[in-house]
Amino acid sequence: MKKGQIIEGIVTRIDFPNKGIVACDEGICVVKNAIPGQEVRAAVNKARKGKAEGRLLEVLEPSPLEQASPCPHFGQCGSCIYLSLPYEETLKIKEEQVKRLLVPVLSEQEEDWHYEGAKANPAVFGYRNKMEFTFGDEVKDGPLALGMHKRGSFYDIVSVTDCQIVDEDYRRIIDCTLHFFQERKEEGQPISFYHRLRHEGYLRHLLVRKAARTGEILLALVTTTQTDGLSEMEMLTAWQEQLQQLPLQGEIVGIMHVKNDSQADVVQSDETQILYGRDYFYEQLLGLQFKISLFSFFQTNSLSAELLYNTAREYILGALEAKEGQIVYDLYSGTGTIAQMLSPVVKKVIGVEIVEEAVEAARENAALNGLHNCEFIAGDVLKVLDAIEERPDMIVLDPPRDGVHPKALLKIIDYGVENILYISCKPTSLARDLEVFLEKGYVVKRCAAVDQFSWTGHVETICCLSRIK
Repeated sequence: MKKGQIIEGIVTRIDFPNKGIVACDEGICVVKNAIPGQEVRAAVNKARKGKAEGRLLEVLEPSPLEQASPCPHFGQCGSCIYLSLPYEETLKIKEEQVKRLLVPVLSEQEEDWHYEGAKANPAVFGYRNKMEFTFGDEVKDGPLALGMHKRGSFYDIVSVTDCQIVDEDYRRIIDCTLHFFQERKEEGQPISFYHRLRHEGYLRHLLVRKAARTGEILLALVTTTQTDGLSEMEMLTAWQEQLQQLPLQGEIVGIMHVKNDSQADVVQSDETQILYGRDYFYEQLLGLQFKISLFSFFQTNSLSAELLYNTAREYILGALEAKEGQIVYDLYSGTGTIAQMLSPVVKKVIGVEIVEEAVEAARENAALNGLHNCEFIAGDVLKVLDAIEERPDMIVLDPPRDGVHPKALLKIIDYGVENILYISCKPTSLARDLEVFLEKGYVVKRCAAVDQFSWTGHVETICCLSRIK
């Protein structure tokens, strides 16, 4: 195959995270955004050393597995990729993806290992508890839009007022907000969205968080300080009042205005003003209560997070045989959910997390739940490990997508603990780190995939490791 060549073939499988493997007369080409069983036409972007990557041009024949999508935005929005498949088929895809990554690594160990497959999302629709919607336009100089990035585009925005991975409250909030600002723009008010190239404009994002258990809703309008003659406070008050009149299943407990003049396309705060209520909400997980602020990290699917953490607890209390008197390191601890889950059955849990706000939230949540044997340290795992005097009996790892830093990984292994629990949101990073664990005398006993993000290419993986030499 050569760059620029047009190919046609059948999608034989999907490798993680979204790599369609297309078999054609010329060989194998990787094409994103495809579905197993489809016959596709693609343009080759790269061809090197017998490997080729292509861009999907057209689906010539749909997959026999496909069905009508329940979402009108499917195919335009860049979020979901499997919505035209039955849910059971998407679960099989993720299960096989993880297995294909783990088998080549774990076949090197002599001990048997048990793969428990993929555990289904308890709520396949309306499961998100946090969404960041972006202001923009669907086409250049088109009407104001509010939603997700268009598939394959950095600039175009699709208004996802009928999005299916959030519940009806989200849809009503986004619809209300979009129409509010559209009407004011039509009335001639100088309202514009933030142009990411020119760094000009006012409206940037709408951030919505809703607790699955308590129903409490926290939301924020993110803008620049480029008001350009707007009667800003009057407008924000009118927006807040419209939101409070919405017939929602949950309860809005806080509405905020966040000012962000960063040139980067990220949701962050230079200044936050509370328009109504408070700047936090409460969620419940595994019988524990968590106080969550606007920007605090928390698993974005509460029900599936319970499934993930229940699996972790089963591995720890069963295969890892946690006993009283043990000291556990919870590395990359976030807001301390795992630490608090383990607290009642061990002597002490020491959590390490680089995000200071998350550490403060972890401390506050532990106190809220009456747990006094949890210590949370703010800092880089690589550096903090040298300063902790108490040695661990067990280690729990839940690193970011890129996995554990190679130097930190060696420090963790040097503790020589009998058991390690590794939770990963990127199985390719997990497979890489497991190679090191195996080289240093560890083996995998049990592992499973957990589908926290239905219809997307993301999957969580949890592994139980034991030291044999």
